[in-house]
Amino acid sequence: MAAFRLHRPVTWLGFGLGVFVLVLQFSLTVPLRLSQGDTFLGAVIFFFSFFTILTNLGVVLVYLSDLARGLPLGWFRRHETRALFAVLIAVVMGVYALVLAATWQPQGLFKLADIGLHYATPIVYLGWWLLMRPRGRIRFRRIPALLVSPLLYLAYVMVRGAMTGLYPYPFLQADTLGYGQVALNAVSLLVVTSLLLAAAIAVNNRMAEKDAVA
Repeated sequence: MAAFRLHRPVTWLGFGLGVFVLVLQFSLTVPLRLSQGDTFLGAVIFFFSFFTILTNLGVVLVYLSDLARGLPLGWFRRHETRALFAVLIAVVMGVYALVLAATWQPQGLFKLADIGLHYATPIVYLGWWLLMRPRGRIRFRRIPALLVSPLLYLAYVMVRGAMTGLYPYPFLQADTLGYGQVALNAVSLLVVTSLLLAAAIAVNNRMAEKDAVA
């Protein structure tokens, strides 16, 4: 019963936190890019080229789909979509903590946005996802379909990088690492994501079984 009572407050907390850190990061990134000679459109495209931003935006839309049932956000209400974003936001946190955090030292508001996007929102969403009720079963054979969105992202950033020389993450920089190393990095991330998806589906289905007999 405690999970039912906590669900809506945690949903509002996650939604508010997600919107805040995205707006904060946008308000910092765009002026910085403009000061470096970029156009406004170019700065916006640069902002949305990061997997962290897109995943945090997806998490916000999952919350919104729960809070505003009248909005046409059906895909974000699916149990498999919510499990997918639990995995993707966990990957965001893990990759940042293990690989990217040591590559720069943000200060001031940049540090606040950094902590919010990479640590606070993942932890809140993962807690929310574990509390979520009621829960429906997800079939393991859906894993390939769920991997389509991150694969489309990868294809986009690689094509954009080849055209502009701009890659959002150092482990995707084909111009310095070479396409072979980038492919190895991408496959490694894909394998980890697939395994985490399988684990998330198993957790989801186990809790769905408990809900069914409760």
